[in-house]
Amino acid sequence: MTHHHRIAGNGQIQFGVFFQGVNHTTVWKDAQSGSQTDFESFRRVAQTAERGLFSAFFLGEGLRLREHLGRIHDLDVVGRPDAQTALAALAAVTTSIGLVATQNTTYNDPADLAHRLASLDLLSGGRAAWNIVTTDNAWTGANFRRGGFLQHEDRYIRAEAFVQTAKAIWDSWADGAIAGSRNDPRWLREDAISTVKRHDESFDVEITGRLPRSSQQHPVLFQAGDSPDGRDFAVRNADVIFSAHPELEDAKKFRDDIVARTLKAGRPADDVKIFPGQEFILGATAAEAEEKHQWVRSLQVGPETAIAYLEQFWGRTLTEYDPDGPLPDIDPIVDVTNPTRGNAFHGKSAKDLAAQWRADAKENGQSIRQFVAARSRLNGRGLVGSYDDIADKLAEYAHAGAVDGFNITPWIVPGGLDDIVNELVPRLQDRGVYRTEYEGTNLRENLGLRAPLTRRGSLTSTQLTESEEVA
Repeated sequence: MTHHHRIAGNGQIQFGVFFQGVNHTTVWKDAQSGSQTDFESFRRVAQTAERGLFSAFFLGEGLRLREHLGRIHDLDVVGRPDAQTALAALAAVTTSIGLVATQNTTYNDPADLAHRLASLDLLSGGRAAWNIVTTDNAWTGANFRRGGFLQHEDRYIRAEAFVQTAKAIWDSWADGAIAGSRNDPRWLREDAISTVKRHDESFDVEITGRLPRSSQQHPVLFQAGDSPDGRDFAVRNADVIFSAHPELEDAKKFRDDIVARTLKAGRPADDVKIFPGQEFILGATAAEAEEKHQWVRSLQVGPETAIAYLEQFWGRTLTEYDPDGPLPDIDPIVDVTNPTRGNAFHGKSAKDLAAQWRADAKENGQSIRQFVAARSRLNGRGLVGSYDDIADKLAEYAHAGAVDGFNITPWIVPGGLDDIVNELVPRLQDRGVYRTEYEGTNLRENLGLRAPLTRRGSLTSTQLTESEEVA
């Protein structure tokens, strides 16, 4: 096992890949576009990422098909086989890359989910991770628990109780629970498994864990909530934040905020790693990359997609408007946007937003289509440039300590990582800011993480030395 000495600002960048499965930004009309559901697409993306020494393959989750003005939104790609089923299959065709499953704390049961995650962790050799998400709206809830859902202010209360219960289940097997040799009288040591009891408003359970721990002790915990409550939840519970702050100066501010919250939570300053989402559009030259950028955006934001994007905020059809003309001069008929297109569209003050957008588009001389395409970029999507220019820019991120890595969203599957792995990664290695081999044998080691929070007091000094980064 190789020891780690990585701390924030150590001059290194890692990559993960976010296979979205549902969105309007994965190009599906090009001849090179592959299936969103065939295993071959997942296999090729994961194996290409592993060839590029990526830390993790990350799957999203959708609990209900998106709707638009009361019907299924048929412009988005739609897929997302069950994450743990897909990741278990990928575990068999990969050896080192981490496998991240997005799983919801509102509609799962902690005994069941903790067991399934521990199963993936054991079977993959310590490469499993859980992206913890919450849901609180009745629209999603209609699909579950006879329509049950949580109030918005309660979502993190249940999530915290859920995560604490899952961790207790993973910790319920004592060290050395299983016989060390054939000469031991029993395969399982007596009293080696503790019963997990929790009786509160969230859960009333008594659970006997069914599996020992993997080599990384617990699945690695990711979290993506960006509200103050979400950030505090992350620093109390998570190992990695999948952030929405990829721009350099914004990323520095986000890092500073997370470090302050992490210290306040009683953890070392570098205990929580930060991986913002990011899209890369690359070329041999800056001009070639920009030409590709314009082509990709034209496929991501076609005329129908641009109009549908505005319709979600206006709350009505806008097909009478020219996508290459100015934004609608009428006001939205809704005050607040609904959740049927996902969190990015939910809870917005529609009339205020429309007025601001009209002013912005007019000032910048943008048509509807140009405005919607630009918003995709403004939301942090897109590093566009030559291989060398982007390598230099990422080296700047590494030396600034703004992030620990990027969770890359390919704009096309399954070939969307090919130029990143073939052209960008070698340039980053030449600059000394990217690994040349996997450092460890499990995901926790490869991310440079310490032992799980609940395991730090129970490990021996030798185990801590092996599993914990020494800053």
